[in-house]
Amino acid sequence: MMVSKRALAICGIALLAGCRAQQDGNEANSVVNSAETRNAATAPLSNDQSLALMKERHEHMEAFGDATKKVGNALKSSSPDVDAIRDSSSRIEALAPRLLSWFPQGTGPEVGKTRAKAEIWRKPEDFALKAHDFEGAANEFDVAAKRGDLGQINTTFDALGKTCKACHDLYRAPKKD
Repeated sequence: MMVSKRALAICGIALLAGCRAQQDGNEANSVVNSAETRNAATAPLSNDQSLALMKERHEHMEAFGDATKKVGNALKSSSPDVDAIRDSSSRIEALAPRLLSWFPQGTGPEVGKTRAKAEIWRKPEDFALKAHDFEGAANEFDVAAKRGDLGQINTTFDALGKTCKACHDLYRAPKKD
């Protein structure tokens, strides 16, 4: 009977893995759909709601920046603080899935001060794909940080930075002095 339980457990794990692989494939396809329907599914925001969301968005983007700065500083150290890197990677990974929700229609430069370019709302599919890439990179970085392998941390942190740059180059206005 022990062999049967083991075989059953292996089959269950294989089924779950297959479902996850299918889900991952579907997620990439659904990113574009969610970007297209995100704005249609919600009622227009009032000016006050838009401004409040823009402020929240700014604060979360600052949190991303602070966390990446801490990681960068830690990695430059002769003895990197892996616990500090883990704290920052967890923060980035927790916020990353929420990124798209901070950019609903009506929260662009036409409403108030923001570095978010209007192209975000003109090219929602591309923006959503870049956000999806960032989320995946944030997850991979967090996994590496939890493992504590500095080589893998460096590699995944570099990949994360590339996803940030890919979006910022197209969708973030330069900082005004």
